[in-house]
Amino acid sequence: MTMQEIITPSNSVNRTFWRYAIPSVVAMLVNGLYQVIDGIFVGHYIGFEGLAGINMAWPIIGVIVGLGLLVGMGSGSLISIYRGEGAAHKARTTLTTGLGLILIAGVLMMALISAFGPAMLIAQGAVGTTLELGIEYIDIFSWGAIFTIAAGAMPMLIRNDDSPNFSTILMIFGALINIALDYLFIGKFGWGLKGAAIATIFSQVTVFVIAIGYFFSSFSQLRLSWTKLLFSPKLAAKSISLGTSSLFMYTYFSFVIALHNRLFMEYGTSIHVGAFAIVGYLMTMYYLLAEGVAGGMQPPVSYYFGSGQVNKIKATLILAIKVVLITGICAVILLNLFPETMISLFVNNDPALMTETVNGLRLHLFSMFLDGFIALASVYFMAVNQGGKALSISAGNMLIQLPFLYLLPQWLGVNGVWLSVPVSNVVLFLVVAPMVWQDIQGKDKKATELKLAECN
Repeated sequence: MTMQEIITPSNSVNRTFWRYAIPSVVAMLVNGLYQVIDGIFVGHYIGFEGLAGINMAWPIIGVIVGLGLLVGMGSGSLISIYRGEGAAHKARTTLTTGLGLILIAGVLMMALISAFGPAMLIAQGAVGTTLELGIEYIDIFSWGAIFTIAAGAMPMLIRNDDSPNFSTILMIFGALINIALDYLFIGKFGWGLKGAAIATIFSQVTVFVIAIGYFFSSFSQLRLSWTKLLFSPKLAAKSISLGTSSLFMYTYFSFVIALHNRLFMEYGTSIHVGAFAIVGYLMTMYYLLAEGVAGGMQPPVSYYFGSGQVNKIKATLILAIKVVLITGICAVILLNLFPETMISLFVNNDPALMTETVNGLRLHLFSMFLDGFIALASVYFMAVNQGGKALSISAGNMLIQLPFLYLLPQWLGVNGVWLSVPVSNVVLFLVVAPMVWQDIQGKDKKATELKLAECN
């Protein structure tokens, strides 16, 4: 079934939204399991030093993942827009250009991590065992960067090729492989963080190979052939422009995590960094749910934008906002009611780590649902070809952290480090919410003008 057949007047906005949102949410949550499963095994078999090491490696890995989302969201949005316009050739060229961007970005990251990876760990305050474990982890990702980027981008490209269910199945399959190999390499072979990294890269290679096979098969709407692998610098620039906000979002995460790691080592110890890693894993599951809702919203909104269906854009956005805020508020309540239950997934007989993680969870996650709204707003503006606004939100999300990260730890110590992000989320929400509201009002005005024009 093609997107044109799915998004028709007879198919409601709700039905179309959920057809894309459910597989997208499942895919993102499954994708998050790559990191969470690593954390569970590391926490139980290695302890807080391992958690601290993997958390200090994450700012580096996060940039790689962000490049995958840049290609997936940027090229994916263009593909849906061109399909909405009926420009199949442009959509296919955008896809092949996206594959070229994956290769270019992967080679670039391999070189950068090899040259600067250890120095980036040291800059976060990593020393001793934590530094050694962090280097073990990033060394594997240095040669596997292409596959990490591809594993993030390819399922999104498949989803925008009208195969959201296959995209989800592919992500689940990759996560199951990662879980099995984590148990084997960490639990049985005792390879530590090196084993966790190898398990992740191997599962991502599997996802990449299957995804490439899909695009060259008859199952793909944009079926590729080896003789028509075109690379368009113009479309590459458009994809990068649209997808840069996604990269900035992950760069923001990497930047904030790196600063937190440094501050926790300055005002606390490796136990605080380990606790921060666990809190980050718990937040990641909600944030990826919000990203999944945003990713599911993107294909129909981009299609509606390309085909001029203004009312459906507004209805889809409002539905997505409701889902993100309600699930976020419920998640905050659940985590505060049962913190020990959730944290025990990562902690093995370490009372000090448990105590600090409970404290961090309650302080750090109280405004988590606003972070989901901010991420949704960025993807929305990307979907309607307003890359500048999307980028400004993502960049603002990173820059607004700085004053809070500088001042609050000086006033409140470790608790100030925990509170920096949630307080800044409240401030940024007060800026982003009016931007979204004004855009919705503008769409209402445009829809009214179109109706009047039709009547005349």
